[in-house]
Amino acid sequence: MNEKTLIVVVGPTAVGKTALAVNLAKHFNCDVLSSDSRQFYKEMAIGTAKPTSEEMQGIKHHFIDSLSISQEYTVADFEVDSLNKLNELFNKNNIQVVAGGSGLFVRTLLEGIDYFPDVDPQIRVDLAKDLEEKGINNLQERVKKLDPVYFQEVDQENPQRLLRALEICIGTGKTFSSFRIKKDNKRDFKVIQIGLETERELLYNRINQRVDLMINNGLIEEVKALHSQRGLVALKTVGFTEVFDYLEGTHSLDRAIELIKRNSRRYAKRQLTWFKKDKSIVWFERNSDADIIQHLEKELNSKK
Repeated sequence: MNEKTLIVVVGPTAVGKTALAVNLAKHFNCDVLSSDSRQFYKEMAIGTAKPTSEEMQGIKHHFIDSLSISQEYTVADFEVDSLNKLNELFNKNNIQVVAGGSGLFVRTLLEGIDYFPDVDPQIRVDLAKDLEEKGINNLQERVKKLDPVYFQEVDQENPQRLLRALEICIGTGKTFSSFRIKKDNKRDFKVIQIGLETERELLYNRINQRVDLMINNGLIEEVKALHSQRGLVALKTVGFTEVFDYLEGTHSLDRAIELIKRNSRRYAKRQLTWFKKDKSIVWFERNSDADIIQHLEKELNSKK
């Protein structure tokens, strides 16, 4: 296989992307790049279901534990870093694997990202303060008012996406969506995308079981250790916000666990909605890797 090819594994949380990516990396003798933006952060392990060393099975995973929660890291940063890493890895093997459920990060790696004008950094500081004091609903309402087009397609539960849209709207006086015209970002590698899915009830059961496992593995203690830094944007995510509220007496532990399960299921639904829009993704049930490998071998041979 002489043509550089990136195999992309996507799908909802808890569907089994890591296990498949590891098996593919073993089969093709390559590494795995993570495109799960929550797993970038060293301090967030249990609450992000970060793969353990046992689950990695000796396969090198890039971008896991690569940042601290105090570091600001954008999808544009990821585009640069991931392309540089791929250039390095393609020198060793013309097949590489990327896996993760962060749709915008995957799309940026494959297609590039829109570029926006610089705005006063104080705007983001003020918006982050508003998020801390007034909650995410305030951001949602402001984006809905300032850019209704983008509001309909953004992950409305993702504070980072909302903050970014608002700082551009406020800083330029124009809508965020008006700047979203991609330049030509042609990649020098081919892409084969694999989507993993399973019956909804089974997926939701897996999510619920994963949350229970997180609790048993020490999620409360992990979040408690980060409580003093609650205001950081990286921590405004499922599994952390619910426990922060529990620690502050907003609701009981049982209620926090219930909310984590519910919000994780909602997140999985949004992930599927995002990825199903991409018609180039070939979907498989998460049962046998043999069928997936057979499909990939066929695609790789057809590209020769």
